[in-house]
Amino acid sequence: MSKTSLHQTRSPQSVQSAHLHDISAQPGELATSTCAYPVHCMTPGEGHFFFGYYDKSPWHRDGHSMLACRATFMDRAPQADDELQIGLVDTTARTFRSLATTTAWNWQQGCMLQWLDGSRIVFNDRVQSDRDGRDGRGDRFVGVILDVETGERRELPMPVYSVAAGHAIASSLNFSRLHRLRPGYGYAGIDDPTADEQVPEDDGLWVMDLNTGQTRLALSIADAQRLLPDSQAGTAGSHWMNHAQFAPGGQRVAVLHRWETGEDWPAWRTRMLTLDIRDPRSEHDDQQLMESQAKLAGQVYPLIDDGMCSHYDWRDDESLVAFARVPVACELRDGFFVIQDRAGDATPIAADELTTDGHCSYSPDRRWILNDTYPDPDDHCRTLMVVRASDQAIFEVGRFLGPMTDAAEVRCDLHPRWSPDGRQVSIDSIHEGRRALYAIDLSKLIDDESMKVEC
Repeated sequence: MSKTSLHQTRSPQSVQSAHLHDISAQPGELATSTCAYPVHCMTPGEGHFFFGYYDKSPWHRDGHSMLACRATFMDRAPQADDELQIGLVDTTARTFRSLATTTAWNWQQGCMLQWLDGSRIVFNDRVQSDRDGRDGRGDRFVGVILDVETGERRELPMPVYSVAAGHAIASSLNFSRLHRLRPGYGYAGIDDPTADEQVPEDDGLWVMDLNTGQTRLALSIADAQRLLPDSQAGTAGSHWMNHAQFAPGGQRVAVLHRWETGEDWPAWRTRMLTLDIRDPRSEHDDQQLMESQAKLAGQVYPLIDDGMCSHYDWRDDESLVAFARVPVACELRDGFFVIQDRAGDATPIAADELTTDGHCSYSPDRRWILNDTYPDPDDHCRTLMVVRASDQAIFEVGRFLGPMTDAAEVRCDLHPRWSPDGRQVSIDSIHEGRRALYAIDLSKLIDDESMKVEC
């Protein structure tokens, strides 16, 4: 999406006439970053700060602190022994207090850092085996639950990807496989044990009980491959899973199934699968339930199955928004759609304006969809926007300078996320010459009664 096209599509009540505040103006820059609302750097100290992905919020539920990560560099991919500091930012004093370090991280998603409750956080780390190998487990990635008040730390047997509502269940993926097949989304330091298997039977989407540490393979990569349409089932290349997210009720989970095409473009294809995370063996006597393709097809729903799906967010337990390729009027179209789970019915969102991928998420009250863009090729700025869900009106929040690069290993996307009260958003940005965490106050827009349109 270009700057011009976005300005042309905004409604008269949008921020088009708002005063744009210059927030960068660094010497030699290609463009000046601007924002129509108050924006504050929350991490003014030394180092390079960020939070991570768009599907998690850094804010504590009381708004007085934010989670953040600090690195000593920003221009290369993390190596196995590069440490990342994890800490708390006081949102008033804007000071950073270090809590822990980790060597399991990347620039795109950090270390999956997130709040579990008012005092506990969870993040991923790499644990090295004893030198004499007596534990018998070797180096491994783990999840860590840390109480920020008492310092109590508990390790989980697997790393965490996402956490379900209620905070008792987490999803997990093979971050070594991700590091090998999708650089920038996995972790360095541990060889992939499934490297010799294109379609492993014993790897895929895992579910982990955060209280007991029990784990279960909810959907294997091999089972996902067996559910491919006949026209794609014979595709050569390795398969993997990425981007797992629970529905708000915590009973269903979506995950992206990807596989190499053996072609220059597209290098891989993607589809979205949704499934019930409850163990089917708890409701059925047949211990071979997950080995039956016919029965598996009843548990797993191929929601987006036409070769392309990128970022998404659940709206409720029955629907989600996604940038995807779906059939519309007998032809395939790329765009943002609200899609009904277990039905596939798709409704386009601002189809003529939102034509490029972005990191989309619903506000806590579901009135707004937060979204961004990749850099504009003309001025290298990323656009931040909100879309009013009731009538799809687009309101530009700001434009932030960032260098052009397709390398996910070092790229700094905005990855916008909501505060728990839905009045602020935070972004990671490098428009002032270093990585930093910013907070933008949208209360003027959110509270404006003229912005409220009944569905």
